[in-house]
Amino acid sequence: MDKETDDFLDEVLIRIRSHLDGSEKVVEHIPQSSLRKIADLNIPLEGMGLENTLQDIDQFLKYSVKTNVPGFMNPLWGGFNMSAFAGEVIATLTNNSMYTYELSPLATLIEQALIRRMCDIVGFTDGNGTLTTGGSNGNMIGMMCARHQVDPLGQQRGFKGEQLVCFVSEESHYSVLMAANVLGIGFDNVIKVACDSDGRMRCDKLVEEIERSRLNNQLPFCVIATSGTTVRGAFDPVKEIAHICGEQNLWLHVDAAWGGSCLFSAKHRQLVDGIELADSVCWDAHKMMGVSLVCSAFLIKRPEVLRKICSHGNVAHYLFLGDAEDVDLGRTSLQCGRRNDALKLFLAWREKGDAGWSRLVENYVELADYLQSLVEGNENLEMMSSRVWTNVCIRYTGHGIDHNSVNEQLRERLVKAGNFMVSQSNIGDDIILRPVIANPSVSKRTLDGLVDEIVSTGNDIIRNIPFSS
Repeated sequence: MDKETDDFLDEVLIRIRSHLDGSEKVVEHIPQSSLRKIADLNIPLEGMGLENTLQDIDQFLKYSVKTNVPGFMNPLWGGFNMSAFAGEVIATLTNNSMYTYELSPLATLIEQALIRRMCDIVGFTDGNGTLTTGGSNGNMIGMMCARHQVDPLGQQRGFKGEQLVCFVSEESHYSVLMAANVLGIGFDNVIKVACDSDGRMRCDKLVEEIERSRLNNQLPFCVIATSGTTVRGAFDPVKEIAHICGEQNLWLHVDAAWGGSCLFSAKHRQLVDGIELADSVCWDAHKMMGVSLVCSAFLIKRPEVLRKICSHGNVAHYLFLGDAEDVDLGRTSLQCGRRNDALKLFLAWREKGDAGWSRLVENYVELADYLQSLVEGNENLEMMSSRVWTNVCIRYTGHGIDHNSVNEQLRERLVKAGNFMVSQSNIGDDIILRPVIANPSVSKRTLDGLVDEIVSTGNDIIRNIPFSS
């Protein structure tokens, strides 16, 4: 390695350390119109060298959201895991692709070991699976497997998507609609089943919808239960839904992208009671487990179905050679070129162990309990939903105010101030704030500060609006 490269790597490491040790502000907020004007985004005809690369890195880090700082509680992921970061760097350094053992020998065995372990935790004794690009992709693969079960010849002659109907809770993730779009099923054939007051799919309504679809000469093929909904963190009753699917001969896929990590905790595992009865599951390690984006698993009870829907790879005589048919991961993936996402999860898991993941999950739930207690003890705040997970749905409240307008302004001010970033969402017609605890740097002190800033910001807003009864 020449001196220029050596010096460059040293400078990059300095910037990494500075980013991790720097300001605890989440972001220096700047509107996109302003950032577009001041950022250097020109793509040159002639290269500008490594020195300019360092300047570009400085620019990027200056305007990046710092997802590792305590005030970052916006999406269903956050924080920093050193082992996973090292795995990400080494995986990029080696630049292997995961479609054959020949190209990624140890990485292939690592991914298979991870998939087997996750299947064991779920309860798929003879299961298998693949790492994917995220829960959205995992949900789509689950629907593909369900479609194959109901129409195995469709892979050759094509599918009549307009006859197929799947069922999800009305609070399910939008990726189910994405999958219906990609698979040619259509948005209208994704039936959203009513939920109870806690945001859980109602089994009586599921049965009604299945029966209604059959009367309409449609073909029910799949139910997707959600374990950890995006807004409330609700868990559908998987065991009851599984019994319905068994009676109706329907594939059950569980979207546990967000809530799957409860499986590590003896205290919280009951949230997914019955998950072992499902046919397939998706589970994101890049969410509550804190592994860097992206790292997501699709798990299946009957591996032969996954291998069948990925059988397009059988024609790739230029890839799959020799005696590695049972090892080559390209035979159980929709992707050909695929990056190594296994190493970072492997290193993080070896660092923490199951017990470490369990402690992490239980600490997050305890912090969410603490935040809920702060909200319930403050006259200016109110809980907007029951909760069992680490989504805490709240709003600023007061007599005679337009709650939606005030909370929308409040969230905007929080983001611009840069100390905290929480999500804005809706429950029914109500605009709410949704802090999520999925960041290991969050503490009770962080949550005290968040509540103080929400209340003081809300108070300032209502002081400047006319009172109306």
